[in-house]
Amino acid sequence: MNIFAKKSIKHLIETSEGGEYQLKRSLGALNLVSLGIGAIIGAGLFSLTGIAAAENAGPAVVLSFVVAAIGCTFAGMCYSELASMIPVAGSAYTYAYATMGEFIAWIIGWDLVLEYAVASAVVAVSWSRYVGSFLQDMGIVIPVRLAACPFDVITLPDGTQGHGLVNIPAMVIIVLISLLLMLGIKESASVNDVIVIVKLAVVLTFIVVGFHYIKAQNYVPFIPPNTGTFGEFGFSGIMRAAGIIFFAYIGFDTVSTAAQEAHHPQRDIPRGIIGSLVLCTVLYILFSFVLTGMLNYKLMKGDAAPVATAINLTPYPWLHILIKLGIIGGFTSVILVMLLGQSRIFYAMSRDGLLPKLFSDIHPKWRTPWRSNLLFMGFVSFFAGIFPISKLGHMTSIGTLLAFIIVCAGVMVLRYTQPKVIRAYRCPCFPLFPFLGILVCLAMMTSLDHDTWWRLLIWLVIGLIIYFTYSRFNSRLNKELKGG
Repeated sequence: MNIFAKKSIKHLIETSEGGEYQLKRSLGALNLVSLGIGAIIGAGLFSLTGIAAAENAGPAVVLSFVVAAIGCTFAGMCYSELASMIPVAGSAYTYAYATMGEFIAWIIGWDLVLEYAVASAVVAVSWSRYVGSFLQDMGIVIPVRLAACPFDVITLPDGTQGHGLVNIPAMVIIVLISLLLMLGIKESASVNDVIVIVKLAVVLTFIVVGFHYIKAQNYVPFIPPNTGTFGEFGFSGIMRAAGIIFFAYIGFDTVSTAAQEAHHPQRDIPRGIIGSLVLCTVLYILFSFVLTGMLNYKLMKGDAAPVATAINLTPYPWLHILIKLGIIGGFTSVILVMLLGQSRIFYAMSRDGLLPKLFSDIHPKWRTPWRSNLLFMGFVSFFAGIFPISKLGHMTSIGTLLAFIIVCAGVMVLRYTQPKVIRAYRCPCFPLFPFLGILVCLAMMTSLDHDTWWRLLIWLVIGLIIYFTYSRFNSRLNKELKGG
């Protein structure tokens, strides 16, 4: 039994078209750009910007966004080439199956399962906190013990310290979005489109209004001198901040998971990936420039909501509420797109026989992999309700970086092994750009802490046990190669 057996591109496309595995093609280029924006603009923009400025780069965090964007662009162009060649669900998992074989595909698919699930849970917890704050502004108070997990130490109404019971708002948003995803991709994309419009309006409002309250002295010095410690200001601070805010760009890869539901995937998936990246990069640079101009970077240290602090400097109380709504909307769309990507990865792995068939069953009316959505509705809502953000960690980051490396390597492999295959989009400056993509992502992975690496290794060991006890014996490709 060949664990490194590869799927031909022709085979991948044929098995995805028609029959029991056909998903409904409902998405155009604008829907895909919107999905990318929905996943990218969220917690990263509204929280990581202030942290990176205060602790690493100062006002030069603007340059850090540029550096991080360059790294993402390399990976984004590689994603675009593979998506235009292999327009089926599964993203990096499917691309690895075609370029490096089943075993590597399993590893990256299992890795992506954790990445998207953890990301959804993390954002749901943040969503819960902002919704609680917003409702409190409206005079509605959620009992603190029902909006915090058992590991959270909270201040009770009587002033004493205690622990939460369960984060009900975080669980509710996971359940509601999962149900929405079951109903259909078009309906989910339409809701996301509305949220993205609101979110973009809020970001642009902050940029336009905040521009009038910039104080030039806040930019001096633009690059604070290094403190003598690597990563604390100076050039190394800019690079360290780039590694931190790189995670604010995570999400554009989820566009490729919807390839099988796009009207014209060869044309529209590259547009969705690159379009969302370009637009978000411009907004990030402008946003960080205005934020550090309104609020001195030293005042952002320890501030979990620097955007709200900056807005308080303006004489517009309504804007504070609007910003909170935008942040809540941002978190909502991130959860939606992450859960969408999660279910499509599981669907693709089940379709290939590596997971039980029930996860690739398509609902006869909704034409969605509803059982995958149902499984992760329970799995993710449990983690969101029971575990704090500190326990969920940086698993999203390391998983994404590993996927980026696989994709960049996949482009290089296919260029040499299948040079004649039609590519609607070709990554420019080959092989330089894919190689640089691998180097940049690998450098960011090595900067992550040891605990994150250990969590990834433990998760991968669990995946290997499943693969060698179930998946390799039920692999459709290996059965076909054996004539079974």
